[in-house]
Amino acid sequence: MDFITSLLSFILAIGILVTVHEYGHFWAARRMGVKVLRFSVGFGKPLLCRRGKDGVEYVLAAIPLGGYVKMLDEREAEVDPAERHLAFNNQGKAARAFIVVAGPLFNFIFAILAWWLVFTLGDAGVKPLVGYIAPQSVAEQAGFGYGDELVQIGEREVASWEQALYALLDAAVEGVDVPVQVRTEQGDRVALQLPGQALAQLVREDKDIFEQLGLEPMGLPAVIGDLVAGEAAERAGLQAGDRVLSSNGEPVRSWSDWVERIRANPDSPMDLLVERAGSELQIPLQVGVLERNGQRIGRVGAGVYLPEGHFERMRSLVRYDPITALWLSLEKTANLSLLTLRVMGKMLSGEASVHNLSGPISIAQTAGRTADYGFIPFLKFLALVSVSLAVLNLLPVPVLDGGHLVYILIEALRGKPLSDQALEQTQRLGLGLLFSLMILAFYVDIIRLLK
Repeated sequence: MDFITSLLSFILAIGILVTVHEYGHFWAARRMGVKVLRFSVGFGKPLLCRRGKDGVEYVLAAIPLGGYVKMLDEREAEVDPAERHLAFNNQGKAARAFIVVAGPLFNFIFAILAWWLVFTLGDAGVKPLVGYIAPQSVAEQAGFGYGDELVQIGEREVASWEQALYALLDAAVEGVDVPVQVRTEQGDRVALQLPGQALAQLVREDKDIFEQLGLEPMGLPAVIGDLVAGEAAERAGLQAGDRVLSSNGEPVRSWSDWVERIRANPDSPMDLLVERAGSELQIPLQVGVLERNGQRIGRVGAGVYLPEGHFERMRSLVRYDPITALWLSLEKTANLSLLTLRVMGKMLSGEASVHNLSGPISIAQTAGRTADYGFIPFLKFLALVSVSLAVLNLLPVPVLDGGHLVYILIEALRGKPLSDQALEQTQRLGLGLLFSLMILAFYVDIIRLLK
């Protein structure tokens, strides 16, 4: 079911973003007086095909990994002399450049509108409250404490872990010392600092950024609530209200941390250190087994204790008036565009890991996950991918929109276009680069899945 959800969400997301992109080219071509022959979403064999009253052939094709707008062009086919003025290649340089840039431009506009909707409707997130802090970590050395709430990173105020992530990514790309302000559990506002050298390392590793810093978001404490009669936890003598401090000598950071250990160790002994009524007790536990889809999963029959008001304390809802939301959506789109370019540059120079790449598999997984979470998370995902698609297409690589802009610039400088032979050779090079990038992205996805 997860596979089907991811696949359908991926097709929907790519379909929306490709349609937006290609419509930008289509709209600009019509405005510049260029005759459009075909508007296709997808490549390969047409699944649906309809000729509109405007004479354009509208196609939905089998491979949902892109699309194209086919325009009248003397370089591709013979053109009726009466229609030569409608051909793309016979337009002025400014008109052709406008048609080329309109696709990425529409992706940027879509992202701005998507973020505006997110900011006006309200973006629910998780408050950036610090939970476990790894010993000897960057976070511990910087002075973070349990229960601290991240308030500001650099110049940016943060109200959720997602906002904190983007602020840290920007800082990591810059590689400079970054001031951080936190609010302690006592309500005091404290200034800390994360060293630039440690931040620069964050984009070099294929690991979670907060994990590298030694920070974990605050989760539910490992306190036992309900017990299932006759199951492993009750047989071992655990009681409601017990707090699990360690398992087999390893500190238990949160309820989810303990659950992961139990699930990974079916039918195994586990020595627990628990706190009960102010005293510490050693309790041996034999983890039970649950068979699910042919897999053996550990089970003990214990539920978590939910403190009153816990979810209200952890939840944040960020909402703005329409004018403020518009300004923030413009800023968000610009920041994401610059961040994408910087990370690409770091990857090319070897200062960032290529494992930061996301291929079709990762994108499909994220599409399915965000679609499951709801409309706003899926809209944020669409905005993020739309920005990435726009930036990627503007790169000066032949066959991409940016490559076509370079051709027009060369024509302006030389006073004449490149020869057909030069165009063919550079486009082969561009296709080779794109194919290599696609293989690398698939490889990274597969390695990520295997891990």
